[in-house]
Amino acid sequence: MSTSLTSPAVTIGRVTPQRPASAGWALGAALLGFFVITLDAQIVNVALPAIRDGFDGGMTALQWVVDGYTLMFAAFLLSAGSLTDRLGARRTFGIGMALFVAASAACGLAPNLGTLVVSRLLQGAGAAVIVPSSLTLIREAFPDARRRVKAISIWALGGSVGAAAGPVAGGLLSLLTWRMIFFVNLPVGLAALFLLARTARSPRRSQGSFDWAGQIAAVVALGALTYGAIETGAVGFTAGRVLASFTVAVIAAVVFVTVQAQREHPMVPLTLLRSRTMALTAGIGFALNVGFYGMIFLLSLYLQQTRGLSALATGLAFLPMAALTAFVSPSAAWFTGRFGARMPVVTGQVAMVLGLVLLAFVPASAPTWLFVALMVPVGSGGGLAVPALTSLLLDHVPAERAGTASGVLNTSRQVGGALAVAVFGATVAGRSGFLPGMDASLLIAAAAVLITTAASFLLKPASRS
Repeated sequence: MSTSLTSPAVTIGRVTPQRPASAGWALGAALLGFFVITLDAQIVNVALPAIRDGFDGGMTALQWVVDGYTLMFAAFLLSAGSLTDRLGARRTFGIGMALFVAASAACGLAPNLGTLVVSRLLQGAGAAVIVPSSLTLIREAFPDARRRVKAISIWALGGSVGAAAGPVAGGLLSLLTWRMIFFVNLPVGLAALFLLARTARSPRRSQGSFDWAGQIAAVVALGALTYGAIETGAVGFTAGRVLASFTVAVIAAVVFVTVQAQREHPMVPLTLLRSRTMALTAGIGFALNVGFYGMIFLLSLYLQQTRGLSALATGLAFLPMAALTAFVSPSAAWFTGRFGARMPVVTGQVAMVLGLVLLAFVPASAPTWLFVALMVPVGSGGGLAVPALTSLLLDHVPAERAGTASGVLNTSRQVGGALAVAVFGATVAGRSGFLPGMDASLLIAAAAVLITTAASFLLKPASRS
């Protein structure tokens, strides 16, 4: 790291200069944290058939193994952003990583499917705490906007590589046992904690009592919404428990908004949600994860169940996408600095739309390599758009709201991923069959990203100061 990279390290009651080396440790910890939680979100997909055979579960059970993680990830991101601002990024990151590592060990040792799902819920809660705190660590370590864009691109590279390489790692580790896909998190998580111990202390901001009512309402709303979407595939939309779950989701959402409006120190200030930049970036992040997470979930099952590929061969099929994504993500900083953040956000979404549409229209007789090639624009498009989108948001919020704003953005992204797995899983399990359901799902994802691509032109240019 350059010796010019300095930022204030704030402790309660005093401000001291932060050493350049400390900024490097902070970025390293943040990168490893984002890498391991996004790796875990995708590494499970390729191992789903092995988990199903080991515990004799059906499609609904497999959806919960995936969505148990993303559901809690989304639900706790809101309060995790606020918690980061209250306790300080360094302490909050450590708490989240410790929980994630412990839950990963529990997943690997799970004796039954119920224990595995519960452990995945805990993993998701830990991951939720890591994301906003890792971004706030970077915000504190790199106060200069230009250098922060580069740091965020490196941070996003960890997430992009983790998400894209997850299926590859899942295929390789499944050769031993599916349990290894969880044990691999332990050394990475411990390395992140090692780097964290060498970072400067973060500021702590008192914001009143914790918003328990808002947090409970958020968990209930997202949980009921996801449950209803998953059960729709098993019993149909008009089933009593499906309608009841959607009703509960709506009521809980109304309660959440009401609580936030009435509290002096809300978990998510409604003024933040009324920001055009916040609303647009959250919507774009939602659509990007619908496309990316949905595609990986569908193609992982398709290549194994319909094409007859092994877990290893399926994982290797994702390797070109992983390699291109690793190359594209760092270039987002250059594109943002040269053209502003809106250009890579729009370009990345256009690439994703094209990839999803072409995948939907590939004939069943097409060679496997064509599916592999068409996954590349989906992954690389997201790899280009996400870091620029994150940088644009952080450029438009005050430092004291960085944790909360990043929590809202990543909540929207995780909700998109969770609903994609729930809805698309229900679609392929429906009466129309797997292939028609997969094609319809890919087109739905493409339509969602196309809508947010058009909305991206309303984004305000990011500051380059």
